[in-house]
Amino acid sequence: MRCIQDSFRALLAVTNVLNSQPDSDSLWRAITEQIRKVLPWERAGITLYHPESESFRFYAVETSMPNRVLQRDAVIPKAGSAVGWVYDHRAIHIRPDLTLERTFLEDHYYAQEGLGRMINLPLSIGERCIGTLNIGSVERGAPDPAHLEFLQLVATQIAYAIDHVKAYEQIDRMRHQLARENEYLVEELKLTHNFGAMVGLSASFRKTLAQAEAVGPTSTTVLITGETGTGKELMARAIHDLSPRRDKPFIRVNCAALPMGLVESELFGHERGAFTGADQRRPGRFELANGGTLFLDEIGEMPLEAQAKLLRVLEDRLVDRIGGTRPLPVDVRVIAATNSDLVAAVSDGRFRSDLYYRIHVFPILVPPLRERREDIQLLACHFLEAYQVKLKRSALELSTEAMSRLTTYAWPGNVRELQNVIERAVILARSTVVEIEPQFLVTSTSHDEVSPNLTDMERRHIVRVLESTHWRIYGPQGAAAQLRMNPSTLRSRMKKLGVSRPAKLPIS
Repeated sequence: MRCIQDSFRALLAVTNVLNSQPDSDSLWRAITEQIRKVLPWERAGITLYHPESESFRFYAVETSMPNRVLQRDAVIPKAGSAVGWVYDHRAIHIRPDLTLERTFLEDHYYAQEGLGRMINLPLSIGERCIGTLNIGSVERGAPDPAHLEFLQLVATQIAYAIDHVKAYEQIDRMRHQLARENEYLVEELKLTHNFGAMVGLSASFRKTLAQAEAVGPTSTTVLITGETGTGKELMARAIHDLSPRRDKPFIRVNCAALPMGLVESELFGHERGAFTGADQRRPGRFELANGGTLFLDEIGEMPLEAQAKLLRVLEDRLVDRIGGTRPLPVDVRVIAATNSDLVAAVSDGRFRSDLYYRIHVFPILVPPLRERREDIQLLACHFLEAYQVKLKRSALELSTEAMSRLTTYAWPGNVRELQNVIERAVILARSTVVEIEPQFLVTSTSHDEVSPNLTDMERRHIVRVLESTHWRIYGPQGAAAQLRMNPSTLRSRMKKLGVSRPAKLPIS
């Protein structure tokens, strides 16, 4: 009777200890003191399983033995070990006499330490095992069944405590990571969210800005069109910043980059258990943008099924999470953007006509850089100053020849290409005068030689880049990275433009 009372008192003390100790080391020492009040031991330890290496690492060790072999952070492989057996069978294993029975690989080390008996118990959380509790003593013989029952209860308490500690540690790591990422993003925004593409005095660009200023203060849906690299996202951000929603979220969705099977989940969210892998509720982008602006980039690449559900949300202002039982109201302004011909996509059946008319309320065309050549010098100087600061260079200036090359170039990649060229030139500059080498530019086509057929020019540009990368699309040196495009978007453009890899070249 007294043994049972001691066990329950010790178990209550362990429970209190789990909620009162400031760190894991003091927590472990306090637990082992309570265990010793119920049964004698000379060695107590916890191992945690690491599936990536299929091994166990000692998370904590307390021992009074002078010859200490297996210390904290020691690693034991799963195969052939007692802890591995306990992990696989989710059951206690006892070796009552290590002088007669050394079944597992770590038993030899325990015998070297002078231990006579070893008890290994699983640290289980429901059906999941995270490691083992290991109690060794000089005393030999079978342990008291009441002591084993007590140790099982203690092991369960310890398992949940460690699981909570690990969860809090992960949350803390994520908090610090998010803080670092936030600092990084703030610095990036100082450079990139400075409306570099909003620099310009040309008539065509002033007209575009006037349209943005007119529609900005409203909640009207906007469709921004223009070639790749013209600054459609910056235009969308400018419209958002001109609106009463400026202090609310601006959420960007790249429709071309969404995995086909997860489009609905990303846009509209899902409930826990809605599908395999949905282990928790997740709000969609519409919910995240509630009260603010949702920017749907490359909307022409959205799958037809998702287009139908998007249309419903735009009309009803209600979002249905996957697996949800009731619709959720959302207040979101939608700005869409595309570099493709949506009218042609409607004709081809790739884009819903009703969705097209729903987003084509206030269209804004961002002109290509070749149609605003008087802005090239302004933009070049703007980017030169930005990269001068970012790369910590002294005062820089573009040479007369460099400026001439910039103003006569066709700029198939538009403002983004200009920005990349300036960055490369600043990195390679050996003096305060920055030169633009001919190889920096994909083609030396002059203004007078620009083809009026923009589709042909785009095709030629993509083929040139593909040839320069030996038709490699993916990777940091691939064509998609060179063109600053998503690989799936590049493949889509290649298909539309009739660009295909020569048969003799291997697929990469």
